Amino acid sequence: MSAREQGPPVRDADILASSGAQAAGEAAAAVRRLAARELPAPAAVIVLGSGLGGLAQRIDDAVRIPFHDVPGFPMATVAGHAGALILGRLAARPVLCLAGRFHIYEGHAPQVAAFPVRVAHALGARTLVVSNAAGGIRRTFTPGTLMRIEDHINLMMRHPLAGPVQPGEARFPDMSRPYDAALASLAHAVAREQGTRLEVGVYCALTGPTYETPAEVRMLERLGADAVGMSTVPEVLVARALGMRVLGISCITNAAAGYTGQPLSHDEVIESTREAAGRFEALVEGVVARL
Repeated sequence: MSAREQGPPVRDADILASSGAQAAGEAAAAVRRLAARELPAPAAVIVLGSGLGGLAQRIDDAVRIPFHDVPGFPMATVAGHAGALILGRLAARPVLCLAGRFHIYEGHAPQVAAFPVRVAHALGARTLVVSNAAGGIRRTFTPGTLMRIEDHINLMMRHPLAGPVQPGEARFPDMSRPYDAALASLAHAVAREQGTRLEVGVYCALTGPTYETPAEVRMLERLGADAVGMSTVPEVLVARALGMRVLGISCITNAAAGYTGQPLSHDEVIESTREAAGRFEALVEGVVARL
């Protein structure tokens, strides 16, 4: 196919325009039309990482909208990501659930990876519960461990807030406490009641899609990371620019490269999240019930 047949190249300005505040408002309006019913402001927007989509089955009175029907949403292409926006009630509270996400390693700009958070905010959400599957760097972590994200290290080298400041967003968001202290306390209270062990640690975000080398894992350990993955941080950055509260949960799916001598695979990630899914789902539902 010739360059002319392919059409003009996508410019950075086009990406920014298609994933900014105005585009988010238009996408939110489309979601309301597609839902074909009155939508209350969500108590939380919940982003489900690889293999953690089972929580969507707990949502009552659910309306399911495929990503590709929402303006500005690409197709979800990664195994373990259903690729749907789900509206309904969890623990009797209105929620917006994103069953899957967009990753920079799929070729998306960071603004696109974080765009669903802007749409959720336009729909009235003010709390973000974000989850991911992550490799365990802390040597005491075992597959299936749930870790509350206390802080993060952004090594993606690309930022979703780059470009013109969007209406309603801070130009220089304070990141001294990116994850909300009250939500953290609530998560631990729910975990104790449920008999679930909830660890606390620092999540490091890399672009991917390759897993880390043993040398990279040793470097990240020295930098203070407890877990490593390829998502989450773009969404958190935009949420904080919008003034949203954030709770982050990582499901540790494997020991990072070099710790066991075994090769890593995405199939292992999905299998490990299946084993932890029940505890994760109960924890998030318990938190939402008390928002």
